[in-house]
Amino acid sequence: QVQLVESGGGLVQAGGSLRLSCAASRGTFGVIAMRWFRQAPGKDREFVAYISWSAGSTTYADSVKGRFTISRDNAKNTVYLQMNSLKPEDTAVYYCNAVPAGTASVWGQGTQVTVSS
Repeated sequence: QVQLVESGGGLVQAGGSLRLSCAASRGTFGVIAMRWFRQAPGKDREFVAYISWSAGSTTYADSVKGRFTISRDNAKNTVYLQMNSLKPEDTAVYYCNAVPAGTASVWGQGTQVTVSS
């Protein structure tokens, strides 16, 4: 089963940038897509971005479109989330999610992103 390890979170000022990484420690065999979600305190987990593992097609939440970029490195079994022009409302725990074919999706442990105003 795929196991995911996120990294790259931290504290940044508004307007700054961070890049999150999500490494699949047991490879990505059978994975058809990867997604990023986030969860702010007191709020539901929400979708942020999607990338298909083979074709690399992407989808974004309206709230991050034009500021965030999802990408993947198939050779490294890693997906990235480049976050630019960060806002205080982007503060959340960010989770990586792998979508295997035919089985339940797999979650990482999450990484905290805090944007100060």
